[in-house]
Amino acid sequence: MITSRRKVILRILLGSAATLPVFLSSPLRAQENGNPIQLQQIVVDSGEDGEASATGPVEGFVAKRTATGSKTNTPIEQIPQSVSVVGREEMDATGAQKVDEALRYTAGVFAQPFGPDFDTNWLYIRGFDATQSGTYLDGLQNFGYGFGAFLTDSFGLERIEVLKGAASVLYGGSNPGGIVNYISKRPTAKRLRYVETGVNSFGNGYMGFDIGDKASDVVDYRVNGIISGGDGYTDFSEDFRGVISPSISWSPDAATKLTVLANYTHLDGTHNGGAFLPYFGTVVDAPFGKISRKANFTEPSIDSYDREQVSIGYELEHTFDNDWTIRQNLRYGFAHVKEHSLYAYGYDSFLAEPNGTDYDLSRINFRHDTTVNTFLVDNQLQGTVTTGAIEHTLLFGVEYKYFEIDQMQQTGGATPISAIDPVYGAPQGPMFDPYIDQDLRRNQIGIYAQDQLRFGDGWIMTLNGRYDYVSDKSAGLPAYRDHQGEASGRAGIAYEFENGITPYASVATFFNPVIENLRLGEQAKAETGQQYEVGVKYRPEAFDGLITASFFDLTKQNVVTGPFNDKTQIGEVNSRGLELELQANITEAWRVTAAFTTYKLEVTDDDNAAIVGNRPYLLPETQASVFAQYTVLDGTLEGLQLGAGVRYVGSSYADAENLYKVPDVALVDLKLGYEKDNWGVDLNVTNLFDKDYVAGCQTVFSCGYGEGRKALLKAHVKW
Repeated sequence: MITSRRKVILRILLGSAATLPVFLSSPLRAQENGNPIQLQQIVVDSGEDGEASATGPVEGFVAKRTATGSKTNTPIEQIPQSVSVVGREEMDATGAQKVDEALRYTAGVFAQPFGPDFDTNWLYIRGFDATQSGTYLDGLQNFGYGFGAFLTDSFGLERIEVLKGAASVLYGGSNPGGIVNYISKRPTAKRLRYVETGVNSFGNGYMGFDIGDKASDVVDYRVNGIISGGDGYTDFSEDFRGVISPSISWSPDAATKLTVLANYTHLDGTHNGGAFLPYFGTVVDAPFGKISRKANFTEPSIDSYDREQVSIGYELEHTFDNDWTIRQNLRYGFAHVKEHSLYAYGYDSFLAEPNGTDYDLSRINFRHDTTVNTFLVDNQLQGTVTTGAIEHTLLFGVEYKYFEIDQMQQTGGATPISAIDPVYGAPQGPMFDPYIDQDLRRNQIGIYAQDQLRFGDGWIMTLNGRYDYVSDKSAGLPAYRDHQGEASGRAGIAYEFENGITPYASVATFFNPVIENLRLGEQAKAETGQQYEVGVKYRPEAFDGLITASFFDLTKQNVVTGPFNDKTQIGEVNSRGLELELQANITEAWRVTAAFTTYKLEVTDDDNAAIVGNRPYLLPETQASVFAQYTVLDGTLEGLQLGAGVRYVGSSYADAENLYKVPDVALVDLKLGYEKDNWGVDLNVTNLFDKDYVAGCQTVFSCGYGEGRKALLKAHVKW
């Protein structure tokens, strides 16, 4: 049973935290006028894994370069779209243990819209859902459909990059609001010994390790992993997780490098509560008041979740004598996910509002068994040519994606349960015949080209084009066959002033293949649209930082609309807004990240004319955040770290008609840490004042509470 395993694991983890060895080292000191002074650390960056790399560690809170915005190693300010990078230091400073937690301070990103969820990172970018079609790992898509998706644990990540807006021209069909690219930890050609352990206030403990070194002059390796287990925030919620990610690099000469990346992930547990709850009784009072935010209306004796996931791939790069470079990035992935749960769906009277004194909740008895196989390969050729006064960085690529999902979904009979005094253990009805039992396969091939032009002592122009052919074939229930081709493009221009200011403008088109049956038995066409963006990026001379301001107008067309089994594809949604973001290492002591987002999200066409002009439900139009950390650099308190953050999430709607509103909320986070030589201890507290709030509603039948106050105590040692 998971409960007995959890007790054993927690004893091991807590014991480890109490017996972490402390390895002391002495900082370099010098003399000035007879008084000792501490010399600042000097870092020599070889460019192999530091800031000259687009995949290496981020210094403090400020990244310099990215490969996500162009598939080439490019300074962030030269990308003609907004790009945000969250590095390892920022993740640790804010106490993030999941990707969606790490992006809560990022402009343009709405994370955890349904509250905490241990098995999924829910993400919206610029008002559009990126959870399944907008996540990537090391530049290759982690596409998901139904319940067939991949889960990436944040402990194995070096950085998380967000490219906002249309990205199809580089990555094929993807979420129009932007993509999130997870960058794995990889060998650094340096000795690395790191162990971290911790436990949160719910009783969920973990231990992680990160080990690396050179095995020879041409081979180096790295292995990181984490094991965790314990209770969640709500009743009955618990999970057990084990992740290991080995990697190895081979560099026989300066021109060639092969890096193999692998991962195994296991996760099992009992689902959390606090979600799938009616509007009346969560956002506003029902006659009995509010449903407890910790209540869980599943059946704990039935509820189960199990994930087995494996991936292996490589990144191969070789540079020829003429400085042209070929790259091949490849990955195979496998995931098997099974789950069974009961969840609420309105009151037993089939209304979102209780009827009289009937406070029983209806429940849906749901089970699925899903297997996914993926194979992805991206072949690239990059080189530089000069034509007159113009320097061209050229990129040509051919990418192939294969996605197969074998899925079964079914429902069954379920008993109602009291919203205020739940009693568990009643026998549930038999499971019905599956309503989905299919083997779906998608093949996609894309051909793309990019030209980054530099001319006139500061001008930068980026031109992109891509064509994709997508074929879907489904056997079983439902069965269908469909194929389509789509082109996408991007044109951007920028000018780098000597004072660090870079204004830019771009226009891009996109497509996103949709798997959906329409009312006439036809398959849905790809969503398409365009984005216009203007902005400015500024790297100040006074401190190490990046300030970005961007205005954009993004329209998504061919949106599927209409009721279940009667859908059409005439919908259109427009997202128009402003994003401001600051990431700064103001001094050696001060680190700051701040963001402000304001949109006008509007349904501009729909099968239901009554909602045209409305805002899509769930989505706030305004968000703001700031997090600052101060480290004491000398004196008695040297090594003490103090951090605090405020996150504001604006109001949203619970329904397409915009009749029911979810109020805004402001949350405070706190960080207290101490680091000396090669060990450290941190205490992170999120939702410090234990605000009771609803994170969002996806119709009035499905609202989710935000997580209450959580304290995380962790310790680490490195040698």
